[in-house]
Amino acid sequence: MIESRLFDVVIIGAGPAGCASAYQLAESGLTIAVLDKDVFPRDKVCGDALSADVTNQFHRMDSALAEAFLKQNPKKASNGVRFFAPNHKSLDIPFKNPKYKEAAGFVMKRLDFDAFFAEEIKKVPNIKVFENHKVKAIEIKENSVFIETSQSIFQTKIIIGADGANSIVNRKLSLNKIDKKYHSGGLRQYFKNVTGLNESGFIELHFYKEILPGYFWVFPLPDNKANVGLGILSSEISKQNIHLKEKFTHLLNNHPNLKDRFKNAKPLEDIKGFGLPLGSKKKQLSGNRFLLLGDAANLIDPFTGEGIGNAIRSGRIAATHIEEAFKTNRFDADFNKKYDTKIYQAMWKELRVSKSLQNLLKYPWLFNFLVKKANKNKSVQLLLTSMLDDVNLKKELVKPSFYVKLLFNF
Repeated sequence: MIESRLFDVVIIGAGPAGCASAYQLAESGLTIAVLDKDVFPRDKVCGDALSADVTNQFHRMDSALAEAFLKQNPKKASNGVRFFAPNHKSLDIPFKNPKYKEAAGFVMKRLDFDAFFAEEIKKVPNIKVFENHKVKAIEIKENSVFIETSQSIFQTKIIIGADGANSIVNRKLSLNKIDKKYHSGGLRQYFKNVTGLNESGFIELHFYKEILPGYFWVFPLPDNKANVGLGILSSEISKQNIHLKEKFTHLLNNHPNLKDRFKNAKPLEDIKGFGLPLGSKKKQLSGNRFLLLGDAANLIDPFTGEGIGNAIRSGRIAATHIEEAFKTNRFDADFNKKYDTKIYQAMWKELRVSKSLQNLLKYPWLFNFLVKKANKNKSVQLLLTSMLDDVNLKKELVKPSFYVKLLFNF
């Protein structure tokens, strides 16, 4: 006989978004169940890059959580980004986290990062984590949601879909459909002994004509390892009939900026694929008795492909909304639209700018021009450094007037 369990809130997915929403509800007095189909530690195919916003979100949740994360290893501090333009020229842009003393970002395997966060929420008395619980069915009734897993049946007032790009909550309960214009296909492979990595841990973004509007990445990890990958818009993959694995391997073996660096590099795994639902277009994020978070809510940055910071932020916003829902005893679709509004108030400006930057990649000569100017002029480099941290400054990058100024004033 399948065991039945009753909780105030059931969160599907123990990744960053799910853990953040659970952790933020630690003092709410609500009973929280977090279900995950896997057992931790488990791998998640990802670029593994953690922006400054990840640490910022931890600090905003709980300084003790932030300190615990900063003490976690293995991870590698990342103090900048090295851009490779379509003409193969490179540009180093350092960045820093002005709010805190630590590095601006890190590269940490999702196997380690997600395991750390999952262990932290297991310490909270009102949170119960159920691993190896794959969701098989979801049924919304008048006053409750029923979730059937491979081991139990859960009854709850509201269900939280934090279960990634292939979210069953999204598939079962929302009207969202995959649109290839707002979705990216990606590959990842871990390597050891890649040469030419920046000593300060700069991540590398390679924007070459044959993969635009997408990019190839090399993200340094501890122990002379690296996360290496490729992401291209799904619409372009279909349009150009691109075979991602062949494109990835061809770049490694033949591109002048890569072939010598990977000549003696050792692959540590087979190539693994994944999908990235980009935050290029507003989606339905909620409905009757459900909310969508993180990748399940299509909150990945369209330009950089980074989604962990937005996932954690969405978890924090969801937790605040959930507390309000229980105070007012409102779980209906109209009430939950407030969550959609709060998410896009917090994130849409930057997502829209990132989409515009992605569109600029259709003009390789513009990227070449910017890199050339920045390499010749320290003031332009400093300006670009500031733009990485300030969305209002970053908006200037999509204005023609910015490039006119570069042409005549620098």
